[in-house]
Amino acid sequence: MRIGLLTEGGYPYVGGEGGVWCDRLVRGLDIHEFDVYAFSTGQAQEDAGWVELPPQVARVRTAPLWTAEEDGVVHGRRARRRFTEHYGDLAAALCAAAEPGTAAEPRTAEADRFATALHGLAELARDEGGLVAALRSERAVRALERACRAPGARRTARDARVADLLTVADHLERALRPLSLDWYEEDGLGAVDLCHAASGGVTALPGLLAHHFFGVPLLVTEYGVRLRTHYLTRPDASPAVRSLLAAFHGLLTAVTYRAASFLVPGNVHARRWQERCGADRAKLRTIHPGMDAAPFARVGEDTGEFRDEPEQPGPHTLVWIGRVEPAKDLVSLLHAFAEVRAAEPGTRLRIVGRASGPEGEAYLGHCRALAAQLFPDEADGPHAVGQNPVSFEQLGGPGAETTADVHAGATVTVLSSVVEGFPAGLIEAMFCGRATVSTDVGAVVEVIGGTGLVVPPRNPRALAEACVSLLRDPERRARLGAAARARALELFSVEQNVTAFHGLYLETVARTPVRRPVLGGAGDPLPFAAPAEAHVPGHWTEPTPRAVPAWAAETPEPVTETVR
Repeated sequence: MRIGLLTEGGYPYVGGEGGVWCDRLVRGLDIHEFDVYAFSTGQAQEDAGWVELPPQVARVRTAPLWTAEEDGVVHGRRARRRFTEHYGDLAAALCAAAEPGTAAEPRTAEADRFATALHGLAELARDEGGLVAALRSERAVRALERACRAPGARRTARDARVADLLTVADHLERALRPLSLDWYEEDGLGAVDLCHAASGGVTALPGLLAHHFFGVPLLVTEYGVRLRTHYLTRPDASPAVRSLLAAFHGLLTAVTYRAASFLVPGNVHARRWQERCGADRAKLRTIHPGMDAAPFARVGEDTGEFRDEPEQPGPHTLVWIGRVEPAKDLVSLLHAFAEVRAAEPGTRLRIVGRASGPEGEAYLGHCRALAAQLFPDEADGPHAVGQNPVSFEQLGGPGAETTADVHAGATVTVLSSVVEGFPAGLIEAMFCGRATVSTDVGAVVEVIGGTGLVVPPRNPRALAEACVSLLRDPERRARLGAAARARALELFSVEQNVTAFHGLYLETVARTPVRRPVLGGAGDPLPFAAPAEAHVPGHWTEPTPRAVPAWAAETPEPVTETVR
């Protein structure tokens, strides 16, 4: 079948978020063809180029979300009236008051009004053009203001000032840029059998429009729920801005969840958020992200109960690996390590990772200073050079060439986060057969499943006690490491991910097949040209013309009658 893969800031760009997962999915499903529709998030990302694409990617169409050029179309009176009507309905849906305790009907009515307005704006863009200029115009701000001042608007919307209205209108213009694209044609998204959005929110908008214009089924994968992410952003904005933008993203999510044939959370934590945001449980299918186990095979097969030789003598080593940022709570880890050193002298801690942005750089400097304060450099004698038991390293440096190399030298792998989505680094440690100690955040318990120790977050003493118990019990470490590796290979490999999506693609198309007539050379429909086998997995071909007898294929000579 033909899949329209919708991405934002990821595949096929180099280094994009979620790009590795999409690349593995596309390469694993080589029996299908993929059309990639990608949003870029900046000029630097576009300049970096694309990853090498496999042959099953038939074409790639890209569009920037960080900028938009006007097409020069000036709306006439009728087009202006259409825009004002649809944009006003969209704004009214955002401002509509939500009555406490009556969730179903008001939300359904608001979502219907929002979806109708969204479709109307998309149809206006396809028929007339000029939507970018209209969204930036004074008419848009005045329509938003009228909706905020209308009777029945929620109180926070009524309190919106001019600056708040301009901020919200600017955000809506950015979020609605996909409506102006030329992707919604018969030879564009109308030609695919299924749209697969790699995330929710604005990324799924093209899929919504393909479903509206052509009836193409939509599949939405969310390894991190976009609506939850929005709730955690803009903490310094005014109440009016936060309220209106939360209403927009909430209604967009509701409309997306309602139109999608299936919703695919990457873990139970994301699934609970989707249900809280209004997702129908019957549409939910949990598929864990697939990771490549091959780079960790050597380390995993040479460890745990599979290793016959005794454990190498020497100091124990705790390993932490990931992005350095405040959410990882390395401060608690350092305080916990102080207690570990008191119980098990000689133990070392390796912190491997790069700082995440300016905030991460500042946090890394704070952690270095704390480590120097808690653990003065140690020396064997008065004339020897001391060494701190805590080392801060980066992948690719001496002794830390790859992630597998780091885990190979670990006695226990530690995760100390206070906020975590799907812990990919923890799965890498499980592939390596390492016993782990983790904090109970995000999807950690779901991933570990009894193959490691889990402690409350922000509790250095509990973290230290769990680490010490494993350091003193090598047999338990071996058992937990072997169980962790078996669990990771069963649940979190690329193969299980690809197989699950393959089955879901077939189920989606079987439930909602796209009826697309096949036209002949004269533009007339060809009867029986699309057989029932058209949706069987594999590369499809153009309908084969029927065999025609030779006497019928020859051009007959015209019969004329001569009148004398």
